Amino acid sequence: MMPSTTFIVQVLALFTAAHALVIPFKQSKVSLSTRDEPDVSRTHPRFFIRQNTPQSTITATVSSTIQSLIGSSTPSPTASTSAASTLASASATPSPPPSSDGPRKFVVAHHMVGNTFPYVLQDWADDIALAHASGIDGFALNTGRDAHEPDRIADAYEAARQSGLDFKLFLSLDMASRPCASPADAQTLRALVSKYIDHPNQFRYNDRAFVSTFAGETCQFGQGSVPEGWKSQFARNPELDGKIYFVPSFFIDPAKFVDFADVMDGDFNVTTSFAQNLLSNPAAILNNVVKTGSTTKSLSTANVLADAATAGLSTIQNALSKFIGSTDTDKKHLEGLAVLEPSIGARGEESKRAYMAAVSPWFFTHYSPETFNKNFIFLADQHLYSKRWESLIASRDQFDIVQVLTWNDYGESHYVGPIKGSQPNSEAWVDGMNHTSWLEMTQYYSTAFKTGSFPKIEKDKIFMWSRPHPCKASAPDPVGQPSNFELSQDNIWAVVMTTAPSTVTLSTSASSTQTFSVPAGLTKLSMPISAGGFMKGTIQRDGKTVVELNPTTFTFQGSPKSYNFNAFVASATAE
Repeated sequence: MMPSTTFIVQVLALFTAAHALVIPFKQSKVSLSTRDEPDVSRTHPRFFIRQNTPQSTITATVSSTIQSLIGSSTPSPTASTSAASTLASASATPSPPPSSDGPRKFVVAHHMVGNTFPYVLQDWADDIALAHASGIDGFALNTGRDAHEPDRIADAYEAARQSGLDFKLFLSLDMASRPCASPADAQTLRALVSKYIDHPNQFRYNDRAFVSTFAGETCQFGQGSVPEGWKSQFARNPELDGKIYFVPSFFIDPAKFVDFADVMDGDFNVTTSFAQNLLSNPAAILNNVVKTGSTTKSLSTANVLADAATAGLSTIQNALSKFIGSTDTDKKHLEGLAVLEPSIGARGEESKRAYMAAVSPWFFTHYSPETFNKNFIFLADQHLYSKRWESLIASRDQFDIVQVLTWNDYGESHYVGPIKGSQPNSEAWVDGMNHTSWLEMTQYYSTAFKTGSFPKIEKDKIFMWSRPHPCKASAPDPVGQPSNFELSQDNIWAVVMTTAPSTVTLSTSASSTQTFSVPAGLTKLSMPISAGGFMKGTIQRDGKTVVELNPTTFTFQGSPKSYNFNAFVASATAE
């Protein structure tokens, strides 16, 4: 069988997607209805940064990739092995658990305070209890300039204190939202951070209050340069010097970290969860060259795809597995941080820098040019969440903290917490698309990351997710199809956790069913779905059904009213 054009575009996009251009998104105000107050106006800018790579590098990557695919003679595997990827608890080989006096690993979740306008203390208490039960150690409180946020932050810290749980909080200063042109802007940040430095539930690292950012690589705070601004007005300002452990997410080339030697105590790499998926125009990048033997010739995208289509489907899937969940971008950031260690040591502090990696299950945003002007996806197929976690666990000695993106960023569809609070006008693609089933998966992987051992599976479970319509479906939607939509596959994705060898059956229609024999442990499965389809999964053992998942509210719509590339997620657990 030959792969489809859409799938080939997806494959080649992945090989070129590690580096692309900065995409800033326009700030605009959106009215949000609240429970007891009149409409308020919120500014909620968000953007993700793409690093630049010379076109020659991109071209060479595409060319060598296509050549390697075309030249491969790997035979096609059977349907069961090509559709399933297995990570059995008994056979998994993560790093050994840390010694009793070794460094502790942490897992935190990004919590958008801007989306908590109607929260009261109990809302925070509920979020904290659920997150803690799901293997999450704390919240990174993303805070921008919305007027309600200081009060919500105060409630969060109080709820954590009252919970009695070992659950920590820290501020993630959203510099894509906050002003940072003057010393007064920095004073506002220092005052906010200082308020919680000694709070009992403040996350501390190396005995200092942990502080992070989203962006900030252009902030000068009235000084002559960005590094000097962050140094004199924040990190080494007398009000905070020696009191905070500063781990910003600056969207810069890691080779430039050395310029921030007196600013950064560590690095938070936000894009690491999406880096292999960023692509603004796959067809344009592919319209370059492809090597054929020793000859280099210019080809159209169609010809590139045609050449790539000579490779077998299984070969392309094998190639994809090298990139989904990759840690290549993490390595670049770690190399940049390594240069900082002598500088940190020179200040008489702990020389080991902290690295906070990111993991995220999904990404889709669908705002019109009249609002936030954000309408695109990042590829999240091929079990991105599981594979990214597994990569982090396999190299856990290099990573100190993992941040889950996110708890409640509804506008970008990568939430794992419940749908509550105030959405940033994302109801059209969020309502009815609960993601909390991913929290159970988070608990499993979080435990493995923090301890070095995959937990024993005590109950059989099945998790399934899918988009609600085909990627090429046409809708009367004035916002239009999201950029990169052609990267998606029309599949259902499943993860099963089994206590013993089992038979798993997935169905998407009365006539479309696949059956898999799986070992004890965690197994990743998928199968195609077409318009009108449903999702159903069962785990059977010894002729008996031990788990059945059949979410009746899900239908793969052939003619949607609007474009929605968010994920419908469901799960079931044995009684």
